[in-house]
Amino acid sequence: MAFMPFLVKPSSSQDLWSERQLTFKAQNHELDHNQNFSPDSQWIVYDTRPNPAGIALNDRIEKVHVDNGNTKILYQVESPTPFGPGVGAVSYHPFLNQVVFIHGLPDSDADKPYAGHRRLGMIVDESSGNQSYWMDSRDITPPFTAGALRGGTHRHQWSGDGNWLGFTYNDALMVALEEETGKVHDLRTVGVAKKQAPEVKPDLDQPGENIQGSWFSVLLVQVVAAPVPGSQEISRAYSDWWVGKKGYQKEDGSWQLSRAFLGDLVDRNGRKLTEVFIVDIPEDIHKAGDAGPLEGSHTTMPTPPGNTEWRRLTYTEDRKYPGVTAAPRHWVSSSMDGAFVSYLAKDNKGLVQVFLVPTLGGESMQVSFHDTPVQSMVRWHPETREFAYVCDNALYINRLDGLGNPGNPIRISNEFETAPFSLVYSRDGNRLAFNREVEGFVQVFISERP
Repeated sequence: MAFMPFLVKPSSSQDLWSERQLTFKAQNHELDHNQNFSPDSQWIVYDTRPNPAGIALNDRIEKVHVDNGNTKILYQVESPTPFGPGVGAVSYHPFLNQVVFIHGLPDSDADKPYAGHRRLGMIVDESSGNQSYWMDSRDITPPFTAGALRGGTHRHQWSGDGNWLGFTYNDALMVALEEETGKVHDLRTVGVAKKQAPEVKPDLDQPGENIQGSWFSVLLVQVVAAPVPGSQEISRAYSDWWVGKKGYQKEDGSWQLSRAFLGDLVDRNGRKLTEVFIVDIPEDIHKAGDAGPLEGSHTTMPTPPGNTEWRRLTYTEDRKYPGVTAAPRHWVSSSMDGAFVSYLAKDNKGLVQVFLVPTLGGESMQVSFHDTPVQSMVRWHPETREFAYVCDNALYINRLDGLGNPGNPIRISNEFETAPFSLVYSRDGNRLAFNREVEGFVQVFISERP
């Protein structure tokens, strides 16, 4: 499906949303592209890392009230060190007063610092006096345990019903194997954890390393170090996102729980490309498939459950600028009806634009035609086919009609001195929170629909 380029609609005073700064303290307030609004949209949660890569140095998860700017600490590490454990990248549950975030291993020190393969998900329940507990279990000693993983989960994201958590993953055993052999084994991939599943009971024979969690965790996508050129093999799966509030609707009318993600492959000409993929998730994630045991082995990664299926959505190798763009770094995202997955790629002029691809498969559609590059990932309205993004250091929204055709983009803010980032809609879709850097610190701002 092809669309004619459009002109950006000149913004009038009726288009501009009101804007105000919520945080002012001389520290960072990182939203980090998560679902930061509380279920009632009255609070916005964030972490206080000192720099984008500084989760190891961060010891607090906080929230700010949307109306009065009051702040509260939700979680604080008891004995922080320069090596961790570290906390960050926090998200609210869709309807419960619970948050999930990255938490480094409790035994972090100079010899075992915070790392991609040394972190888990921590859940804090505000309704129970901020009680905290581990989301996922970890077991790095044989015999390994189905439902427990052996490395680090991160970028935790609640499903629409709150019964699943998606994440990206790095495996500690594969890191050790790579160091031992000098061959590539440390490959990022994606997984999910399920709340209502068989209990996981790892051996807690390495205190601080093996962890007892509350959810059942599996990996969804097998990755290989050297994909066969022209095949659908993937060397890295990442930047994943839930598809819709309850998945996507199949042609037979049924709904399929799934996650979209970026995957690195090698095309038929030997070029490394990043494309958009989708993975269908079975309800019975505790049942192993033919690929091997859920828990993996000393020399192999954990394998996906039976009936887990992933497929490629985009085919860009014949475009003038093939592949999904790496800059700006972004995550795929999905319309809340699950019909489309959004991503960023270069147009024929070499400018980064917004593209959509149907989850059922089909031709990708360019839906932005700006004269300067789009600067952020796409965030979708929680109830409609409206989406928001950043271009020209300003906030834009656009909408799809019932057939998936885009309208004209509307600029809803004036141009800022520096580009806003980490957009997130409130639960009712009437507000957009975002980060901006002010006098050297990342602050939280909010725009409200007129």
